[in-house]
Amino acid sequence: MSGGGAGAPEGRRRHAEHVMGTVVSFDVPALAGEPLGDGALGRAVRWLHWVDATFSPYRDDSDVSRFGRGTLPLADCVPELAEVLRACAAISARSGGYFTVTPGGTFDPSGYVKGWAIERAAAMLTAGGSAEHSVNGGGDVQCAGGRLWRIGIADPLRPGRLALVVAGRDFAVATSGVAERGAHIVDPHTGQPAAGLASVTVVGARLAETDAYATAAFAMGPAARDWVEGLDGYEAFAVTASGATWQTSGFGAWSTAARKPSVRMCAA
Repeated sequence: MSGGGAGAPEGRRRHAEHVMGTVVSFDVPALAGEPLGDGALGRAVRWLHWVDATFSPYRDDSDVSRFGRGTLPLADCVPELAEVLRACAAISARSGGYFTVTPGGTFDPSGYVKGWAIERAAAMLTAGGSAEHSVNGGGDVQCAGGRLWRIGIADPLRPGRLALVVAGRDFAVATSGVAERGAHIVDPHTGQPAAGLASVTVVGARLAETDAYATAAFAMGPAARDWVEGLDGYEAFAVTASGATWQTSGFGAWSTAARKPSVRMCAA
């Protein structure tokens, strides 16, 4: 069985899909099929485009935009929006309000939706028979399978260089920071751009929560370390605005293979 996509090894397929305002990269077994086909990869790609059309705050006709304007009641939205709002409310409460669906005062649940959508795309691949795969949406990655996945984390203060490499099996990694989009995360308690950190990387089992926790942690700034320490099953590594670094007590278990080659660099 042949692989597909640039640089894909035998029996594997690599595909990059432009969707949700970013590039989502798939590393899947060739049996997952073509991105436009009826196999697991095709279903995952179509799911991401459906999420984009439904949840994008930049599309006037999306359910998210219409709900945010008050022209579409929640009962008439897709049921997934209610699911997302329940999850966001729980994370907001858990983070002391540092995670919010109204960043800058406008309704936008994207801080949860991207990780949730990528996690579900990975689950579709599993359901379709894939035993080992990764789905990477702009630096937020869900990895599945027994192989050791290595994910390079971009240094937010030195473009083109890695801050570290995280490695694990069946895990998720998400980074929030200034490397790609500048100071785009707002501290909801002050209404000002979050200060103190240049990036924070969170690792956990499921990308939906891992991604949202990274956003909340970045908004917290220096308080993030103690907060993540209190989360069960999550660890974090941060680069401060001055270039210093810190990590939670269990993060070393995810970075022990950092010196190995062949990594994918991720930034946020």
